[in-house]
This record gives sequence, structure tokens and C-alpha cells, in this order.
Amino acid sequence: MSWTEDQPMVSVRDVHKSFGELEVLKGVSLDVMKGEVICIIGPSGSGKSTLIRCINALNDIQQGSILVEGIEVHDKHLDKLELRKKVGMVFQQYNLFPHKTALENVMMAPIRVLKENKDDVEKSARALIKKVRLEGKENSYPGELSGGQQQRVAIARSLAMKPDVILFDEVTAALDPETVNEVLVTIKDLAEEGMTCILVTHEMGFAREVADHIYFTDRGVIVEHGKPATFFDEAKDPRTKEFLSQIL
Repeated sequence: MSWTEDQPMVSVRDVHKSFGELEVLKGVSLDVMKGEVICIIGPSGSGKSTLIRCINALNDIQQGSILVEGIEVHDKHLDKLELRKKVGMVFQQYNLFPHKTALENVMMAPIRVLKENKDDVEKSARALIKKVRLEGKENSYPGELSGGQQQRVAIARSLAMKPDVILFDEVTAALDPETVNEVLVTIKDLAEEGMTCILVTHEMGFAREVADHIYFTDRGVIVEHGKPATFFDEAKDPRTKEFLSQIL
């Protein structure tokens, strides 16, 4: 199926996902257009992280459809590697290789997966490290970096695969408060450059500032969604209001 930019880059339709008896997603639908920043918020256990893991085929689904640029993510014949070239992901835990420097961590996938020329990869990896404001840390090992710095290396590593969309799964949740902002600034830069981003986040000020659209999930369904101004100031559903009153 050919995809054009006037169609959603990511289209989620009536997705159901269970782990054993526990139904975590109960018919979720959303669309993300090219260049949009979508924030998914909600209480713990509401299905947010499961949803974005389904978009990257890290979790399978029991029912529904997820299209990324017209490709059905849950087609059993899908080449997941091809999908993951299009869809980057940054996790709550940075998952860096501890015995590799920051630069080596960023260079690994383009060399091993994309089979790109090492000199070219190094050049672009250095540019990405500069982009995430870590110039001078190229030869540092993860253990020598703060959590916020490690997370920015993880973002650079995801960008090295030149994805069309990046999923961020609560990427600031494990960070000290003083390092949260440096990671959010990096994501904001990407958003301003037009990267399509889907974020699961607890950072409401950031969501209000950066998101084009906000989805509130609770108990496996999307309760309410809208543009930040109306979502935060004119929430209609009692569950949304209660959630916002607890965190704002």
C-alpha cells in the first residue's frame, strides 16, 4: 500500500491487547500526521507504554490494525527490521552498551544494521552528539555520564537510524529532576525541526508547550483527547479532570 503525506503517518484502529487474562488496551484508535507531536498521558497501568510498544511491534496485538506509512505493523510476514528503520524508540532505561563509548553507542546500529560506511557513520554520529548538546563527551562511557546525558546519547542513537517517527516511552521517568529539562529541551528541538514524535510522558508543562495533540488514557481506553489549550483548560470527562487535578 502506498502512503502519501496527506494520510496519517501512524494510524491505530480499534487495537486490543491482552496479557493473559488482563486486557490492557480495549479498542484504542488514534492518528498521527507527519511532523506532529502527540503526547499520551494517564495514570500508571492505563496502557500508555503498551500502546507505543505495539506501534513498534515489540508487543503483538489481539485485534485491530496499526499502520505506519501504510505498512501493517502486525502482518505476520512483516520484516520488523524494516519497520524499526522507520520507527525509532527511546526507552525509560537508556539501554546503552556500558563497554562502548557514547560515540560507539551511536555508531553501532548504522554500521551493523544499515551496513553504512564507518567513516560516514562516525561523521554523522559526531554531528548527532553535538545536536543533543553532548559535544566533548564522545569518548565517555555510559558510567561516566549522568542519567540525563545517557538518555541524550540514547536519543542520538535512535536518530542515527534516520527514523521517520520516534516513540518516547517515559524517557524522563528515571531521571533526577535537574536532568529532566536537558532531555526535554532535546526532544523539543526535534519537534521544532519537524520530527514526528509520540511521547508517553508525565511532564504536563512540556506536553502543554510542545504537543500538537494530547490523548488521555485510563484503564485501556482513550477517555479524552484534544489540542493542549482545550485539553488542559476545558477537560470534559470527570476522569480527565480528576487526573489533571492531582498532577497540575
